[in-house]
Amino acid sequence: MTHKEIREKFLAFFKKRGHAVVSSSSLIPSDPSVLLTTAGMQQFKPYYTGEADPVKDFGLKNTVSIQKCFRTSDIDEVGDETHLTFFEMMGNFSFGGYWKEEAIKSAHEFITKEMGLAISYVTVFKGSDVVPKDNESRAIWQSLGVKDIREEGMTDVFWGPTGSSGPCGPTTEIYCKNAADQDVEIWNIVFNEFFCDGSREELLAGNAKLRSLAMKGIDTGMGLERLAMISQNAKNIFETDLFTPIFDILSDVGLDERKKRIVVDHLRGSIFLITDGVRPANKGAGYILRRLMRRVMVYEKMYELPPDVFNKMAMVVVEYYGGFYPKLAREFGAVIDEEREKFMKMLDKGLRVLNTELKVFSFDTFQLPKQEDIPDISDGYVPPGLTGKWFFDFYQTFGFPLELSIEVIKNRGRRISDIQLKRITEEFNKEIEKHQEISRAGAEKKFGGHGLLLDTGELKAGTPDEVQKVTRLHTATHLLQYALRKVLGSEVQQMGSDITPERTRFDFSFPRKLSPDELRRVENEVNSVIDADIPVIMKEMDYDEAVKGGALAFFKAKYPKRVKVYSIEGVSRELCGGPHVEHTGEIGRFKILKEEAISSGVRRVRGTIE
Repeated sequence: MTHKEIREKFLAFFKKRGHAVVSSSSLIPSDPSVLLTTAGMQQFKPYYTGEADPVKDFGLKNTVSIQKCFRTSDIDEVGDETHLTFFEMMGNFSFGGYWKEEAIKSAHEFITKEMGLAISYVTVFKGSDVVPKDNESRAIWQSLGVKDIREEGMTDVFWGPTGSSGPCGPTTEIYCKNAADQDVEIWNIVFNEFFCDGSREELLAGNAKLRSLAMKGIDTGMGLERLAMISQNAKNIFETDLFTPIFDILSDVGLDERKKRIVVDHLRGSIFLITDGVRPANKGAGYILRRLMRRVMVYEKMYELPPDVFNKMAMVVVEYYGGFYPKLAREFGAVIDEEREKFMKMLDKGLRVLNTELKVFSFDTFQLPKQEDIPDISDGYVPPGLTGKWFFDFYQTFGFPLELSIEVIKNRGRRISDIQLKRITEEFNKEIEKHQEISRAGAEKKFGGHGLLLDTGELKAGTPDEVQKVTRLHTATHLLQYALRKVLGSEVQQMGSDITPERTRFDFSFPRKLSPDELRRVENEVNSVIDADIPVIMKEMDYDEAVKGGALAFFKAKYPKRVKVYSIEGVSRELCGGPHVEHTGEIGRFKILKEEAISSGVRRVRGTIE
């Protein structure tokens, strides 16, 4: 059964059983507690807690989706038989519509009858000090004829919250055998009956409290890649039809199997991140994208691969997935080319420096001291000059993440022991922490060496005078967005903003540099609204009502059910937490300081008030 047939069969199965089919949400989540979307249930979190009404939004209490997911925790494991960064999570969800019996029976029917697969065994929760043993799930599986039922504890079959808090509960897992006769977990059925006031790690450590949810819910997740592996009788996920067309392009290049898997995974993940608006950057989701792309580009450089190999692979990804994800980005080529041009210049310089260092500290000619003179080193030796501090300085100068530098060294035939690598990594991370502390200290100094009176994340001020200044700049930023959309068109969307007493910084989506005339028109438009001295009105209302009424929302932000809407009659209407001036005339004269690109398709305007 092809992956397309599996998708269609899964959605049709649950649609027939009273589930609304919901499209995948963005890889950039509305939940601010997580960097990227890691599970199918993330877009449904408000329905478990009662903050949102599924019947109002979907017409039913039950939904089914195939969700794009990205897990950064798996990056370093990519290359083995099972790990991926980007994957698709098939799931069915119920928000008070049904409970354990229907969830388990539906899963059993889909696997054994619709897919025609044999269940190897299932797991159930064995209980803990705070949550009782799940005898109900065991009885249901037994009634279905499943004999191998294994009990597991909190670490394995109690699903913690996604992010810093959220719904959670015991789970039951389904295992099937692949072509290598290995038992593979393919489906996890979570019984959300608690709300956890902390993260999964805090829960396992006993530092988070559980409270019962008013409405129990079902949350299931099944990896499409794993189900395809079982269905297609493959030994690993990379032998399925989800990957083989992409691998075919790498058939004649000089990469081993592990590196091919890394290239395929990273390119696939990059395209989906680009589609959802992520662009290479030095922090946040942009850093994840840059890390993926640059790792692939290191291989391109090291093995002298033709640049069009990756473009061809990317085209296959777009064509292959485009049927199910019609908005899959086709501008990926420009993003890849721009990042390659930047990185290759830096890579050339960095590789020359790294090679020089390796000659100075030659692994080929360096005489290893006696074993007793090398504490904690067993199977290799890194010369003293290549310390974590050295790698951090190298990273600061040339942008090489530590793992890329280590990979280059290993591919030069050099040996690094696990113990020495651990030591280098710890030293490197300490330097990162020092750098962050210095940055924070600099920010405190900038704001007078004291705590901030105002810090919303977007607005920062340290004195009453500074609060008044950033308030004026905040309203000016709303006017700036209005002016940009009026001059450039409604395709302009806010991508972020940051306001200090000195300036406002506004990021927005736009494909090219603004002309001097366009900048002048934007600035004049802002000042004309300031001169009109229009009242700024705030009203509280339901989020849905605000959006339906035309209020603009920052697409990355997480909004509560009740929101504040700030309106400037005939000009601007936006969801915002404030603060703002009462009349636009209070702002003063607005001036654009600079306009620049910060990544492909994203521009930045810096402005101030006089």
